[in-house]
Amino acid sequence: MTAVLFDFSGTLFRVESAESWLRAVLEQTGHCLPERELRATAEALEAAGALPGGAAPLELPARLADLWAVRDESAELHRATYTGLSRQVRLPAPELHDALYERHMTPGAWSPYPDAAEVLRTLRERGIGVGVVSNIGWDLRPVFREHGLDAYVDTYVLSCEHGVQKPDARLFAVACEALGADPREVLMVGDSRPADGGAAALGCRVHFVDHLPAAERPDALLPVLDLVNPGAAPGSRTPSV
Repeated sequence: MTAVLFDFSGTLFRVESAESWLRAVLEQTGHCLPERELRATAEALEAAGALPGGAAPLELPARLADLWAVRDESAELHRATYTGLSRQVRLPAPELHDALYERHMTPGAWSPYPDAAEVLRTLRERGIGVGVVSNIGWDLRPVFREHGLDAYVDTYVLSCEHGVQKPDARLFAVACEALGADPREVLMVGDSRPADGGAAALGCRVHFVDHLPAAERPDALLPVLDLVNPGAAPGSRTPSV
């Protein structure tokens, strides 16, 4: 392998919980809710799928179905989709829907998985190219910079900047070209089989991780180091792909 492509949310980083998300916005805007109501509102937001990077909607409103299908193709579509989902939930003030959306784009809303820095740093030391290929509606580069991981990433390919979403093979092709890598010598690492699995159409190898809270997934990225190192002996860290 000469290069590795990573998904963002659920692969290298995990977004905060819906409760943490709501608490941060209420504190920032000077609003408050009784504790029981706050927790219930956070649960309702989560069920609505209103937190980008969080759980998908339990039930997608028909009026948002078309938007949901293309939500990551532009910043405008992304915002309209997720604020539309959050507006299903009553909040203390209408402007909080936009405040919630703004919050999720801040570095403080995201935590890298515990092994992300080690894996990215080791790939850099081995001369392996690294790209981030994400279905997203905003610029995630500040998140990587704030958490000290930007130095290990050679290229970012974001759906909202190209107008297409994974699994469209064009996104993966752009990343491979930017890295000067033959797709047959590239590993794609992600948490979504439908989306990230699209890299296989180019001939990339694909490895999946589980989209879990960061504290519950301390070392799932470490097998990537074995997959890209042809000299590594088979061991307990080598996954099924």
